[in-house]
Amino acid sequence: MNPKELKAAMKRNDDTQEKLAEALGLQTSGVSERINGRIQFRRNEIDIIRQRYNLSDADTIMIFFADDVSYKDAERRKN
Repeated sequence: MNPKELKAAMKRNDDTQEKLAEALGLQTSGVSERINGRIQFRRNEIDIIRQRYNLSDADTIMIFFADDVSYKDAERRKN
């Protein structure tokens, strides 16, 4: 998950977490947990976001299936 890229897509589309939550049928806290990596987005949620922001295959992969792991994430996974 690449939260910076998702937030950039939201900004490009003049969207907010509140509006996205409504589109996904979630509470705002649920969207926040997903963006911050505490919960994974479900396939149907990714599909809705992809259509909402007109994301290409490459954009979708970059946002939701990023291989990059930050040092902080790597350290947290060790413990």
